[in-house]
Amino acid sequence: MSCSITEVLVHEGKLLVHISENGHSFELDCNENSPVEAVMRFIESAAGINFNDQLVLCLDMKLEPQKLLSAYRLPSDDKEVFIFNKLRLQSNSPPPSPEQVDVLEVADPPPPALSQDPHPLDDAPDPALKALPSYERQFRYHYHRGHAIYIRTQAKIEMCERLLREQKVQERAVEVGRGNLEQYYRVINQNYNDFMKRYSQQQRVHSDLLANFGRDIEKLRSVKLHPSLQTATCKCLLDFVKEEHLRKSAETCSSSHRQFENKVSQFKQIFDDVKRRVEELLNTRASLPIKNLEMMIKEHQRFINEQKSIMQSLSKDVSTVKKLVDDCLSCQLSSSLRPHDAVSALGPMYDVHDKSHLPRMQACDRSISKLLDFCQDKKNEMNVFVHNYMQKITYVSYVIKDAKLQFPVFREAMVRQDDIFADLKLVRGIGPAYRACLAEVVRRKASMKLYMGMAGQLAERLATKREVEVRRREEFLKANSVYIPRDILGSMGLYDTPNQCDVNIAPSDTNLLDIDISDLEVYAPEYLAGLRKGEKPVNVRDGSHSVEAEEIALDALDREDPEELHEGCELVEIAGTSKMEVENAKLKAELASAIALICSLCPEMEYESLDDSKLDGVLKNAAEKTAEALHLKDEYGKHIQAMLKAKQMQCVSYEKRIQELEQRLSDQYLMKQKHSNGKDVSDFALLVEKADDCKPESSGGGETHMPCISTSEPMDEVSCVSNSFDAKLALLNRQPSKGREGVDENMLDSSGMLNPPLDSSMMEPHREELPINEKDGKYKMPGQLGMSMTNSSTAESMPEPHNILPCDATADSGLDPKVSSELVLKLQSALADKSDQLSETQTKLKAVMEEVVMLGRELEMRQKLLDESQMNCAHLENCLHEAREEAQTHLCAADRRASEYSALRASAVKLRGLFERLRSCVFASEGAGGFADSLRTLAQSLAK
Repeated sequence: MSCSITEVLVHEGKLLVHISENGHSFELDCNENSPVEAVMRFIESAAGINFNDQLVLCLDMKLEPQKLLSAYRLPSDDKEVFIFNKLRLQSNSPPPSPEQVDVLEVADPPPPALSQDPHPLDDAPDPALKALPSYERQFRYHYHRGHAIYIRTQAKIEMCERLLREQKVQERAVEVGRGNLEQYYRVINQNYNDFMKRYSQQQRVHSDLLANFGRDIEKLRSVKLHPSLQTATCKCLLDFVKEEHLRKSAETCSSSHRQFENKVSQFKQIFDDVKRRVEELLNTRASLPIKNLEMMIKEHQRFINEQKSIMQSLSKDVSTVKKLVDDCLSCQLSSSLRPHDAVSALGPMYDVHDKSHLPRMQACDRSISKLLDFCQDKKNEMNVFVHNYMQKITYVSYVIKDAKLQFPVFREAMVRQDDIFADLKLVRGIGPAYRACLAEVVRRKASMKLYMGMAGQLAERLATKREVEVRRREEFLKANSVYIPRDILGSMGLYDTPNQCDVNIAPSDTNLLDIDISDLEVYAPEYLAGLRKGEKPVNVRDGSHSVEAEEIALDALDREDPEELHEGCELVEIAGTSKMEVENAKLKAELASAIALICSLCPEMEYESLDDSKLDGVLKNAAEKTAEALHLKDEYGKHIQAMLKAKQMQCVSYEKRIQELEQRLSDQYLMKQKHSNGKDVSDFALLVEKADDCKPESSGGGETHMPCISTSEPMDEVSCVSNSFDAKLALLNRQPSKGREGVDENMLDSSGMLNPPLDSSMMEPHREELPINEKDGKYKMPGQLGMSMTNSSTAESMPEPHNILPCDATADSGLDPKVSSELVLKLQSALADKSDQLSETQTKLKAVMEEVVMLGRELEMRQKLLDESQMNCAHLENCLHEAREEAQTHLCAADRRASEYSALRASAVKLRGLFERLRSCVFASEGAGGFADSLRTLAQSLAK
């Protein structure tokens, strides 16, 4: 839709204005000097929206009526203006009415009538000639009817495209409203985050003040004042304030703190609800994507193209039949073409029109009509969606506005909280202030010493310059007195010498306390300015105070120029002040200044004085150190778990070995019982070979294999016992006395073979050689195996007396379960002892390593001190050499001054004699004549 407001604006640009509620658009001719009010007045007349109800937006800007379009850089080809009806944005406004689609209605032409359109061939005698005009009228009718259908279809497809454009406009209007809401919410969310950040910081500070109020009181009570500062009513730092008043203030602060915390919690819930509503609204999209509807319209364009093709065919047929009729009228038909042939050719063409072309065009029209109905439904859905969505945006905007109005109230409440907690902050600041004052005393005393040293240096420097000036004058007089008489030079004033400079300092700071830097920790401990050494911080903010203050203090000291601070202090030997004293005074002044600065900053290190960048750096450093500590902890935990796993595996191997030994004893005993009736000694020899599986076997390469023995040291004893058990059971009842001695020797040999040196390849037990007896799906424990074996041995009867096992042999063979359990307990206790010894060794090793590191650091420090001492000695030697040279120079100057003094004294004596003679002449003469005679006589004597 194109409109013009030429009576107000100049034709210099196009301004595209959209109505958000229905998607209608207006294109206005205007320039940048046109007021926004003129555009709104035009919309009022064209769209029917009241001037006061219009909300004009362009991207994220709201257009004000009193401003010009140039203020918003309009008109522009890439900017659109959207008009929102404020009445439609109200929650009680009615929904939009259904979309009314006005489609151009073109009626079908009436059927052809002979009376309305007579033709000369209607009265022709030949029926074929008579049928030609009828075909012409029918073909023209078909063409006009098809054209009417095409016009209606074209109007419907244009209406679909218009509805699509309006939906696109509404979609962009929704995006503009969403963007405006998102920007508004972003601002209010930033304000909320800033407020919560300040509140959380204030809340931490105030919570710390309340939690540590008693500790702060006791801290002030424990710090006694300097003896010279104590009075009858003031003995400690707590006497600076009224304790009862502070405790009442603490109760008031606690109550106010809880109330304000509850209010902020309620406000947080309100804002969380606002945030949830905004996020839900921003994530909402239209139910039907516009892109799908656009694709459908493009797909239905083929029906329009098909109708165009049919219209071309109908037009061609009309031209053909008209040419035939004209030829017949002029009697110019070709000899080969007769009227009957022409009529027979037009018949199929008529059938195609009536049965194919026109029905197909109507089918295309019906398809486009369905598309129009679909577009109309989607347009109504879009109208309702935009209406509801904009109402939600308006409601959320009102909620955000209500939340925004509470920010000033809460900020004022935060200021009031600070005022309420002022007394508690005063308690926290007394200690740092007292320590800062004592540090200031130390600094002033050191600065006074440094000031006096600088004054002495200034006097010495001026004396040196005076000597240089004197020598220069003497050289000048010596060079020029040869040419100029001395009296002329004296008359010129060239014999004058510069005066000595006398530097005097009036006494000041005489009332300072008699304390030194070492007395600070006595009268004002370090924990007054922060945390005690080794004391755990109450919260992160307090823990960062001291670090932050130290960083700021160091930065402040780094910014101070030492040359400017102690200008002229060159640390040379001066009268009354040595180089070491000046150096010490300088260091004391700097240290005291840093301490005072840290103490002054600590009470002020609250949420408004902290720099986020510095705090982030401190927190980042702390996070890195924490991560490193956690990594070391994890590594140590893995190490402990690995050790525990190894011990567990070793214990499992011990248990399996015990089970194996008990099972082997049981099997061997059963085999002995079976072979006891009628078996000879050779069978027992085979049993001995089977029982000796645990003995070491040597391979061809000299490698020893022990398949059934765990190679850990604590199990060597068990292995020896097991081998002795096997040997005793195998050789039992064969050689009662002498055989047992052989068994003992074999046992000793086997025990000796069972203690080879341990290596890494033997640490893991051979699991394939550790059988576990299973019965009914359950494992037999060592105690159960021993018990079953004992029962079987007692239940069976021995056929021969010499086959019965003696009592001492039974005890030695370990068939008693108590022995095996005691053995397991001993092994476990030995394992625990080994673990304890290992832990103690590790602890001692760690302590030794720490001591080595500390000794290395101490050695490095002492090496540095030694280097510094050597440098100081060399510097002192240089200074001594310079002092000797300077003393020699002073001695020469003193001798020269003595000679000058002697000459001056002789001259003075001579003058004094002359003045005495003149005086005697004056007093001896009487009258003017006598005085003249006396002067004459004096002149003659002087001339002689």
